[in-house]
Amino acid sequence: MTPEGTLTSSVTENSMQSIGVALEELLVAAQKQECLTIGIYESAQLLNADPDSVVLCVLAADGDEADVALQIHFTLLQAFCRDSSITILRVSGLRRLRQLLADADDDNQRQDGDIHCILVTNPHADHCHLREVGTYCQESVDQWIPELVLQEH
Repeated sequence: MTPEGTLTSSVTENSMQSIGVALEELLVAAQKQECLTIGIYESAQLLNADPDSVVLCVLAADGDEADVALQIHFTLLQAFCRDSSITILRVSGLRRLRQLLADADDDNQRQDGDIHCILVTNPHADHCHLREVGTYCQESVDQWIPELVLQEH
């Protein structure tokens, strides 16, 4: 690998880590503001009832999950979000995501629940890092749905 390739690789890796941290902080802040809807069924209900209240859709699954039903749900949610101009981000690192949401949730209700779909709601709230995550998604033109890997801490 050339020195330029090494530099580009490390810059990309650093920007991916910073976007991962931004997403984590966004999700924790939104959860504390009660601006998260968690779960595929719950998300589908909200998208059907009030799609204008959704500012970000996070679809979470690890690469080893080959559940056909989950992939069908993802396809339908992605199509609905695209039609409604809702930013979509696919995330792997369910373990980290579960830990993050459990730490931010005083009741720890989501320990074993469905976290495959998370909607950030309330476009009027001041969501920290929403613009940064949205910009990352818009700039990922080489991917139909931008992807991000959450790192264990």
